[in-house]
Amino acid sequence: MRRAVLDCAADLLAGPDGMAVSIDAIARAAGVSKHTIYRWWPSKGAVLLEAMIERAQQEVTIPDTGALATDLEAFLADTFRAVEQVAHLLRGLMAEALRDTAAAEGMREFIAARRDELRGLLVRGLARGELPAETDLELTIDQIYGLMWYRLLIVRSPLTTETAVHLSRTVARPGTPP
Repeated sequence: MRRAVLDCAADLLAGPDGMAVSIDAIARAAGVSKHTIYRWWPSKGAVLLEAMIERAQQEVTIPDTGALATDLEAFLADTFRAVEQVAHLLRGLMAEALRDTAAAEGMREFIAARRDELRGLLVRGLARGELPAETDLELTIDQIYGLMWYRLLIVRSPLTTETAVHLSRTVARPGTPP
């Protein structure tokens, strides 16, 4: 039953009228009562966030090929592909996080976990000498995810595999044209 609620919530938010998803609509689609949903989650935003987190964990792998350029390219390509698949969901969750403190906290935790995964890739590359010793990892993470969120939320331009490749080469080989 819990799985059905998460699947229905994600499907509804990813649909064309995703911004209008309500607890009533989620309950109806999942075949449960609103009371059941509120027993498991404190708010609509919390339901939607959990659904999105589960999808992200299924879609994005953390590669370790021994080369930062290859790892970063695969990680970003998976991340961008997953983001494109749930773009409406992410936009809706960001909007929900502006209204709902539980959703905002959940979004911060989700983003922190994604940043930690990327940081792990960069730390390995730094340890292998694939990045300059003076690389500011937090700024690099900001740049990578900043591009993603800017394209997703502001200009709504696609996050393509080509973008992932270009960005990963720019980061993994600073000063070298991609």
